[in-house]
Amino acid sequence: MRLNVVINTVGIMLRYIALVMFLPIIFALCYGEYESILPFLTGALVSLVLGFLFSLNKASEKDIDTINKAEALATAFFAWVFFALTAAVPYLFYNLGIINSLFEAVSGVSTTGATILQDFSLYPKTFFFYRSMTQWLGGMGIIVLFVAILPKFSVAGRQMFFAENPNPSEEKITPRVRHTASWLWGIYLGLTILQTVILKLSGLDFYNSICTSLSTVGAGGFSPNPDSIMGYHNNFITVNVMIFAFLAGTNFILMYKFFVQRKFKAPFKSEEFLTYLIITLLIGFLIALSLHKNMGFTFSNAIITGLFQTISIMMSAGFASSDFAQWDFSSKLLLLLPMFIGASAISACGGLKITRWIFVFKYIKRELNKIVHPKGVYPIRLEGGVVSSETAQQIMAFVIFYFAIFAISAFLVGFIEQNTSVAIIGSISSLGNVGPGFGAIGPLNHFDHLQNATKFIFMFNMLVGRLELIPFLALLHKDLWEIKR
Repeated sequence: MRLNVVINTVGIMLRYIALVMFLPIIFALCYGEYESILPFLTGALVSLVLGFLFSLNKASEKDIDTINKAEALATAFFAWVFFALTAAVPYLFYNLGIINSLFEAVSGVSTTGATILQDFSLYPKTFFFYRSMTQWLGGMGIIVLFVAILPKFSVAGRQMFFAENPNPSEEKITPRVRHTASWLWGIYLGLTILQTVILKLSGLDFYNSICTSLSTVGAGGFSPNPDSIMGYHNNFITVNVMIFAFLAGTNFILMYKFFVQRKFKAPFKSEEFLTYLIITLLIGFLIALSLHKNMGFTFSNAIITGLFQTISIMMSAGFASSDFAQWDFSSKLLLLLPMFIGASAISACGGLKITRWIFVFKYIKRELNKIVHPKGVYPIRLEGGVVSSETAQQIMAFVIFYFAIFAISAFLVGFIEQNTSVAIIGSISSLGNVGPGFGAIGPLNHFDHLQNATKFIFMFNMLVGRLELIPFLALLHKDLWEIKR
């Protein structure tokens, strides 16, 4: 691996992240919150200085063009780590402390939505706008953004794109990955603007509308309201967030086919989308029935609440239209399922992703068939294409490592916190980028009371979960660290 290429590429990204830090400054000027300028100006300067320091050992354009898969994986990992570190700087000015600032930043950029905040009244509007903005940037991915806007990544973009967004089919919507990244971000931005306009028309002010939209489309779940979506007491807003959250969990390549190429039958031909839709409706309606029967919800409210929370958890947003930590056992048990499932590949959501679950079940079916008919040939197909043996091995390794990390982190947190619920729910919600869970870390509670060691474990889970394990696992291999020039 050519470390100078990796470090230089990360440095380029950090310099552009510094420019993004000026958006909260503009927001602060618009709302007259001049005391909020210094935190974000400092964050921008730190990112800028790091960017220039990392670029001192310059890599040529030819070096960047020839970036290989190992270097792309390392670049993806370190870009996200330093993105989180620089994103934590402004929080230090709001007296969150080093560890809590880092936790809030990692939770934001990884679109997890777990928070350490207790009293929202202590912070200005710019603070909450920044929280939501970090989730929006993390939702589609900073590397996809830089591939889309920076010409120097036009050749190396393919390796970097799939390092950040691994997908079994490696499907593209245009011949060039840079154009694919541009279209994905275009759709992403379009959904954000559309939701902001609709929320504004529904009666929310611009501040709440933009913050909610950034967190919804980014699949983050941070809200400027301490009671999340339930704090607005408006079913129209709840349904609006539910619809856009569902879209954020949909494969963006599929949305390109539907909205741009006008292939209106594409969703009904997509095995992933149909599975996503069926699972969402099934779990949502089962929860609704449980809430109606066991919690006394009216039927209409039960339907809205059941579907909203299923979609919110499944696509890892973590918004709350109800304090689901207070639900009956059956409803909470049903809501636990989406935490382990996730939504679509090439979306803003976290988790294992539906495509991988489809593969796992087909793999099990194939192995059962081979027991009965050992000489039979049973190819596994995803979205109409045959999955190669190499891809099949990678998917199974991913699933095994995913549950291994979950089990290890749950054991460690259980030992530290002496709380089984926090250990299990916290580990899967952080690894799946879901955010809030049940009990002490429920939707109306916070993570500040946890031990610092637990916070670091959850931060690790958040970053690894957002990167879908692959870049992290690659870094564990000694061959990756062989220095090449």
